[in-house]
Amino acid sequence: MIFEGRSVGASGEATGELVFNTSMMGYQEILTDPSYTGQVITMTYPLIGNYGISEEDMESRQPFCRGFVMRECCFEPSSYRATQSLPEFLKANNIVAIDGVDTRKITKHLREKGAMKCVISTEDFDHASLVAKAKASADMAGSDYVKEVTTDAPYVWNPNFEGQYHVVAMDYGIKFNIMRMLEKAGCSVTVVPATTSYDEIKELNPDGVFLSNGPGDPAALDYLYPTIQSLVDNSTPLFGICLGHQVMAHALGGSTYKLKFGHRGGNQPVMDNATGKVEISSQNHGFAVDSDSLQESDVEVSHYNLNDDSVEGLTHKTKPAFGVQYHPESSPGPHDSAYLFKRFTDLMDKAKA
Repeated sequence: MIFEGRSVGASGEATGELVFNTSMMGYQEILTDPSYTGQVITMTYPLIGNYGISEEDMESRQPFCRGFVMRECCFEPSSYRATQSLPEFLKANNIVAIDGVDTRKITKHLREKGAMKCVISTEDFDHASLVAKAKASADMAGSDYVKEVTTDAPYVWNPNFEGQYHVVAMDYGIKFNIMRMLEKAGCSVTVVPATTSYDEIKELNPDGVFLSNGPGDPAALDYLYPTIQSLVDNSTPLFGICLGHQVMAHALGGSTYKLKFGHRGGNQPVMDNATGKVEISSQNHGFAVDSDSLQESDVEVSHYNLNDDSVEGLTHKTKPAFGVQYHPESSPGPHDSAYLFKRFTDLMDKAKA
């Protein structure tokens, strides 16, 4: 399927997995979410960029997506907070982008056929050549993009803040608002590279460990599992979000599978099995935990998605460890799930007692 439009970002060519996001706003947070590494994002909302770009809305050090697709891109933003227009930001960060295409048709096609490979180009206009390039591009299944996005060295999120708890955050592609929410919950946060070992973590003397969101296929990240297994075995309070939740499941004997077109947007309904309450959640994932793989494990499903019954949360039956597939830090998105950070601090309180 070929779409022709207007270049509104950097010149060049980009390949990736084409996905869609249903959020009506928050495009800057979406662009700078490292979980989109290796992907081209289509926004279903028709007008993107109308409030420009603000440094305060960054969710990581840079955009990590491969490309951006819109129905209409705004070149003249209207917001007192804006320091750049969206096209200026895309060009400055070398993101190939296109508008003037039928994003409704693209989304319907992805819903029917599933997420698929694509290419955006301002250089090659030969349809057969472009299709060949898209087909030859890397698969998301089996991909390891964590090594591309993780921090090179440990750092303290806010050196001027002294919290009640000390949390070590494993950076698989962490979003800034997760660290803001941890700080709001009373946690001083030390961020460490994804490959940090259990012994290196223990030297930092944390009250708890956080497993962050991130990109790629959790089944390809087996080098992360031993550290998580050691943390669980030694009863370290553990909280995982998105990819962190998925690699925790693998470490504890579970498995994951690729969703047809994933969950990406700010309006996904999730049921808490313990309370029966429904949360409207922000989500961004293309893989999910297989509930059948957990039947013989020490883990139970705590949350599930009301749209497709996929697993949205796990909790360990005997250890202080839990995770959720969705994003309780919700940047952008609803705030229904912010209570999970309090659940994490409660686990740390119990471990200290």
